[in-house]
Amino acid sequence: MKIFFLTPVFFLCGIAIISCVGQKKPAYIPVPPNDYFITEKNNVNIDPGSIIETKTGASAKNLPSWLSAYINGGNEEIEKISAYYGKYVFIGNNEGINFTAMNIWADNFSAVKDFSILAAERIEKRMISAAYLYPDNEYGLFFETMVKKAYNAVYTGAVKEDTYWIKMKTRQENDSMEANTEIYNFFVLISIDKMTMQAIINDLIAESLSIVTPTAEQKDSINRLRQNFFLRF
Repeated sequence: MKIFFLTPVFFLCGIAIISCVGQKKPAYIPVPPNDYFITEKNNVNIDPGSIIETKTGASAKNLPSWLSAYINGGNEEIEKISAYYGKYVFIGNNEGINFTAMNIWADNFSAVKDFSILAAERIEKRMISAAYLYPDNEYGLFFETMVKKAYNAVYTGAVKEDTYWIKMKTRQENDSMEANTEIYNFFVLISIDKMTMQAIINDLIAESLSIVTPTAEQKDSINRLRQNFFLRF
């Protein structure tokens, strides 16, 4: 069973720093490649033509509007729907061949416990997309501190709006041959009021800043992030 969340956790690779003996600052910090900052709108590659069954019937034409929007453009498209005006939306996703196991996962998905993973991944992604350098260099210890706090935070006000599943036919290679496989994709829609989420994140930023000592350059980057955090969140 594989579990996916709307957005993947970022695994940051170590970087080489060229420095001279006795220098307090690295002489060179490489700028990440352009694809390091690419924002993936959707971690789930779904071809509507491969859908053979859904929670509400055999046709993909009856998908709920939020799931159709997600398939076409990710969370950003869902948030354009009038029903979710003033809210941030998040999708929990799980896929597998065992319908019962998938259904239990969806039923037990918690808007309190499990949502923190979705929220933290989105917060981490925003911090990375706002950085000019690798975030460990851009923000110093603030980056690690903020991410850890985001994963451990309680996001009061998060609501489990809906769940939905689809059954897809996929092609997989097996012993140099392709075979058709049927797989279930389950989705959980979580929403939270924008003002509530922003207040929580602002508190996390303030708490993180209170326990780290960034350099002057890092503090400038953190302040810039703080001022523009929600422009592309």
